[in-house]
Amino acid sequence: MKDVKRAFREKIVQTGLHMIETGLTVGTWGNISIRDPETDYMYISPSGMEYISIEPEHVVVLDLDTNHVDGEYEPSVEKHMHAAVYRKRRDVNAVVHTHPIYSSAFGVVEMELPAISEDFAQVVGDCVTVALPYELPGTPELGRVAAAALERRNAVLLPRHGALSVGPTMEWALKVCRVLEKNAQIFLLARTLGTPVLFQPEEIETMQSFLKEHYGKRNSNLLTGSQLGERDVNRTRP
Repeated sequence: MKDVKRAFREKIVQTGLHMIETGLTVGTWGNISIRDPETDYMYISPSGMEYISIEPEHVVVLDLDTNHVDGEYEPSVEKHMHAAVYRKRRDVNAVVHTHPIYSSAFGVVEMELPAISEDFAQVVGDCVTVALPYELPGTPELGRVAAAALERRNAVLLPRHGALSVGPTMEWALKVCRVLEKNAQIFLLARTLGTPVLFQPEEIETMQSFLKEHYGKRNSNLLTGSQLGERDVNRTRP
């Protein structure tokens, strides 16, 4: 099919390897997708396959109603959750669902995670909420609850399940994954020492504005689009 792009399939493969290498998930758990803004097709990782075994032809292409477009393999069971996010957030082109340790702990106790580090405030938001009520994995209900709880932030916690991170690009979504897990670990360590001091709303707004308008702009303009973020996801197979 001419509208199906191999580059998106390859990005899914490389992102899966990156998730395993960096400990964002284990085994076959978690899932990845990319939305092609030109066609609105969603490229999603296959169900139940080890990330080190996934090849581009295993990636499945669906429309945003989860109808099959291309690919012979079974898509991730969380296809409804990915599609729900893309339908609600037109600024999002990449979704990564992980099973990290520290941020998942907040979901277990159904506790939102506030911003206590500058990078979290900038790339995630003022906090990450928990998608309630609890819904079973792989159901359309989980998709609706997760997309609603996400609001305009870039991550949401899935109770007793994991985390969902989003971004305009896969590189950005992966950055959100890493910053979310780091912030969760810092918060838990800080609680053992005392009471974490939170940012004021105006401080978060200022940091987000700086990131959007100024941070790294000149350097980014000196790089070609193909150079940006390549080292984050372009990995060779072990």
